[in-house]
Amino acid sequence: MVKFSIMGESLRIRLEQSKGFDNAALEAMINVMVVACHFNECNDRICARFGITRSQYNVLRILRGVHPGGHPRQEITRRMVDRSPDVTRLIDRLEATGFVERERTDTDRRLSIARITQKGLDLLDSMDPEFDRLTLRIGQKLDNHELLELSRLCEALYAVESTPA
Repeated sequence: MVKFSIMGESLRIRLEQSKGFDNAALEAMINVMVVACHFNECNDRICARFGITRSQYNVLRILRGVHPGGHPRQEITRRMVDRSPDVTRLIDRLEATGFVERERTDTDRRLSIARITQKGLDLLDSMDPEFDRLTLRIGQKLDNHELLELSRLCEALYAVESTPA
């Protein structure tokens, strides 16, 4: 089998690999996985400095987006970037720290609505400059046209199938 011969230098160094990939799609997929891991690690470091996880940060951002309203657990799960299997426990932890509050609905006592508290809003406000610096670094590596093209390409890849192969 003929190997796909072009491999980016950064990827070759990162993987400590000298041979090419079987095809361009495989190389692209591995590049996307590497950059996703890189950004997850960056996000994890920022979140750790503030004593929360990336998943908790995601939940807080979702709830900030509907503040002063809230969402039931299923809606939070649906909107998460990394879909966590146990959003109930995530919300429990955020509630225990005072970043989120829950309220039972009048129509269905089994259903609760999670809302971000002022303490949660303050936490996100203090985290925003860290994430702004991260996105600024991204904007320094790619121009606006390239960023929009990257977003378009990523959306084309994950919009093809909503379920894994």
